[in-house]
Amino acid sequence: MLSTEQKRGFRDNGFVVLPDFKSSAQLSVLKARAEEIAAAHDFDASQEVFSTDQQRGPQADRVQDYFLGSANEIRCFFEEQAFDGHGKLTQPLAQSINKIGHAMHDLDPVFGDFSRGDKLAELARAVGLRDPQIWQSMYIFKQARIGGKVDWHQDGGFFMTTPGSVTTFWFAIDDATLENGCLWVEPGGHKGPLRQQFIREGRKTKLIDLDATPWPDTSTAMPVEVKAGTLVCFHGLLPHYSAPNTSDKARHAYTLHVTDGACDYSPKNWIQKRKKSPGSKDFPVRGLL
Repeated sequence: MLSTEQKRGFRDNGFVVLPDFKSSAQLSVLKARAEEIAAAHDFDASQEVFSTDQQRGPQADRVQDYFLGSANEIRCFFEEQAFDGHGKLTQPLAQSINKIGHAMHDLDPVFGDFSRGDKLAELARAVGLRDPQIWQSMYIFKQARIGGKVDWHQDGGFFMTTPGSVTTFWFAIDDATLENGCLWVEPGGHKGPLRQQFIREGRKTKLIDLDATPWPDTSTAMPVEVKAGTLVCFHGLLPHYSAPNTSDKARHAYTLHVTDGACDYSPKNWIQKRKKSPGSKDFPVRGLL
């Protein structure tokens, strides 16, 4: 799957770019299903905006419950700029969704097919995952003109294992460019410390600081402009971010966060799978095959 040079690049830079990993037919099927889910969202029942910040105010518990419940369900979250000052959408519903998360890979057949297979399993082994397990899937719309930025972060802080093992598989569903908010990464930044950890305490979540090392900026980072169908695979400690979408076209992407089942998964992580117990629905974490 990976050449010796690509393995060295992943080890030294913290990421590898694989063009044409998915076919145009596969991309079209996934995009159509995502748009179908977004169009069917019950706006009157939920207008939650995606954020990992600690929620405050009278609606905090409801918002937190909606977010935490998405760990084992399929739920839509809105772009922050999708609403006017009166809480009304400024454009059609389907063009206002920020993302869908976080269990499509387990609950939706179309997403399940896209998220698994021999090719992905082989890649996971090539980057060091002995027993790859998918904890989270996200379909990101990055809507035209209102697609918000995603601040610098490391995925390792959201899926802590001992030893660290989380690896991200980021699929470009559309061409990703500077204009529509492509990824930016800090080559070699995965050799630095984990700066923050996102933890769950009951019905609450919080982002705690672990290390004061400054985040990179665009003077030390590089944009990852790629064509649709490309897979960007990166290390859990690699700092990355994406700028706002200032173009007239959405920038769809799909991501999987995968850990090694041979490592201990932290009970403080926000996503926890239901265990087998009398009277409960079993929903175990599954792999790439």
